[in-house]
Amino acid sequence: MKQLTQHSAKSWFLFFGGILVIVLLANFLDFRIDLTEEKRYSLHPATEEMLSEISKPLHVEILLVGENLPGGMRRLQKSIEETVRTFNAYSAEKITYSYFDPLTLQKEERGDFILSLADYGINPTNLSVMRNSGQQEQLIFPGILVSDEEYETGALVLKGDRGMGPDQILNHSIENLEFELSNAIRKLISPESSSIAMIMGHGEMSSDEGFGLVEALDGEFELFKVPLDQAQKPKDLEGFKMIFIQGPKENYTEREIYLLDQYVMGGGNLIVLLDGVAVEIENAGGEGTLAMPVDLGLDNLLFRYGVRVNKDLIQDLNFGYIPVMGGDFGNQQQMVPLPWPFYIQAGRMQEHAITKGLDVVQFRFTSSLDTVKADGVTKTPLIFSSDFSRVLPAPVRVAFADMDQEPDVGLFGMKNLPLAYLLEGEFTSLYKNRFLPDGFAKEDFKEGGNGKVVVIGDGDVFQSQTNLEDGAPLALGENPFSQSTFANKLFLKNLVQYLAEPEGIIASRTRTFRIRPLNKVKIAQQKTFWQGLNVLTPVVVLLVFGGSVWWIRRNKYSRKTN
Repeated sequence: MKQLTQHSAKSWFLFFGGILVIVLLANFLDFRIDLTEEKRYSLHPATEEMLSEISKPLHVEILLVGENLPGGMRRLQKSIEETVRTFNAYSAEKITYSYFDPLTLQKEERGDFILSLADYGINPTNLSVMRNSGQQEQLIFPGILVSDEEYETGALVLKGDRGMGPDQILNHSIENLEFELSNAIRKLISPESSSIAMIMGHGEMSSDEGFGLVEALDGEFELFKVPLDQAQKPKDLEGFKMIFIQGPKENYTEREIYLLDQYVMGGGNLIVLLDGVAVEIENAGGEGTLAMPVDLGLDNLLFRYGVRVNKDLIQDLNFGYIPVMGGDFGNQQQMVPLPWPFYIQAGRMQEHAITKGLDVVQFRFTSSLDTVKADGVTKTPLIFSSDFSRVLPAPVRVAFADMDQEPDVGLFGMKNLPLAYLLEGEFTSLYKNRFLPDGFAKEDFKEGGNGKVVVIGDGDVFQSQTNLEDGAPLALGENPFSQSTFANKLFLKNLVQYLAEPEGIIASRTRTFRIRPLNKVKIAQQKTFWQGLNVLTPVVVLLVFGGSVWWIRRNKYSRKTN
């Protein structure tokens, strides 16, 4: 009997000793194992690197709260919490979280707080929820606030294309949680920003004087208006992370084109928003006007890089509206919305870090793009037109009167025309095997280089529109007539983040989580079977295991006693 007691004590000692060793090892060894197929609980290397640079504790307020949230919103809420916990596991400093409902504030404070959330792009969403009294409307705030001891920023986490279903939007939002949270943290821990040059001197940005770019990128990048004719040599442009050419109206000189070419050869990022034709929209009334082709000197440069901006205009049946004067009502002129196929609402996106899951982007008078051979350059179309498009070669009649009747669908037989191209790789200089412009030394010339170029056949895609009442510029993407907001600003932000650091946190937007819905037919047919299996199987396994252990111990120790 004494031997049996000693054996039992030894077993318990080894058991608790093993647990103690595991606990001690867990305190000294920091590791995580992600067994999911899509690596849901792993982070992109760029995110891990950013988290390792955090030097002070951070706090995340999850604003997505409320009673009786639908299952999809609870899933998003849980995913936000899990993402914060995963960030905390990799972070050099502690990242805590809490839940906060803005609707719990006093009425006087609530309005100001909701307006402050709008500055971060967090707008309330109206949901239909089931309660004891029936279906009711409920406001939710699908966003997060990230703060340290001094500063605070925020991010909207419920995003998706308008063409997506509810499940797809939720799944896309969950896929992007890592990017949204890491981007918010980056704003706090890395306040310094790169420089962007906005080229001036050729009629660029004449509509809003660059307000669209400045308003969208303020706080993340430093923007400078740069007269290109004042640059003396290519090195004068090397300090800029990227250069924007936005809707020029006047010719570029050979000297200026050489400066831009050598900037790209030096590894620079060039964004060219170029109109293939010139449109005078103010003359579209009555008999209308003709949009004529323009050549501003940039065509040969872009052709060498692999893209041609054609001298035409695209019309699309997925169009927007333009406000026009439709007569008087009393003594007041009335403004009415006119269907306008030249204003394309593009919602078909490439599965790329820049455009994945992006909502509709509006283009106004855009020209088609063709690609040409350019060895070493990868050409990626980013945004496409709809399945019902057509191309009108210049000269193009632009007249409001043409919209008196519905467009003939049979004429719109083209589909998925590329509206924006990303060019990456090893570029060849336009001036290879050519004479250099006067004033530039041959020994400084670079005949090739690894840069990036973005080409869009619409000079206005990043220009803000104006308020119809006071003429003040609106935020980029806001429509002054319909009060709707397009994703032009988000497209711009994603674009510059990718160009600034393509392998940075923007790369986490390419993550994909599969939706695995249950088979509703099988659920209805096999519901009782699976419920019984899930309830009874653990009990049976436990009884069998416990009975086996009891039988083995009984036989073992009964023989020793005998």
